[in-house]
Amino acid sequence: MAYSTGSYPQSVAVGDFNNDTLLDVVVANYVSTTVSVILGYHNQAFRNQMTLITGNGSRPRSLAIGDLNNDGQIDIVVANSGTNTVGIFLGLGNYLFTNQTTVSTGSNPISIAVGDFNQDNVMDLVVANRGDNNVGVFLGYGNGFFVSQKTFTAGSASQPNAVAVGDFNNDMLLDIIIANYGINKVGLLLGHG
Repeated sequence: MAYSTGSYPQSVAVGDFNNDTLLDVVVANYVSTTVSVILGYHNQAFRNQMTLITGNGSRPRSLAIGDLNNDGQIDIVVANSGTNTVGIFLGLGNYLFTNQTTVSTGSNPISIAVGDFNQDNVMDLVVANRGDNNVGVFLGYGNGFFVSQKTFTAGSASQPNAVAVGDFNNDMLLDIIIANYGINKVGLLLGHG
């Protein structure tokens, strides 16, 4: 089985966007500068693609999902590598989303992840800024808005290509793992709350 998306799909995530307990799919489409949301059905099929616009030249490379405004609905965040922004689509439930709002990142944001980095029960963001050899952390306010990014170096010529989060040292604080394309290494930033 195959399902249509926009041009050059780059990243995919899975969640229940219409609260029917069935998994749906969201896809970042690099060339068509869109995000596709595709609903899942009981027969293991997908249909009813909705297209969210990320903007001319945005070139979305990566996306992640989470509840960014604590309303119980899944929201979508997109690393827009062409416009050096994170696009935020807040879920309204019933397969509806707000128009995109953006926050500025560093150069060429290529990967994004969601987690609560400061233990305030509000989702935060981390972005790999490949062009600046760093990662940017955006602390959330709990309403879908974020503090300007605080950057952490990934090393000279590191070209961070992917980020993920997890508690790697079992201290109950989220850490950030970075795939550094330019130096063929994985970096770890330990969380301090």
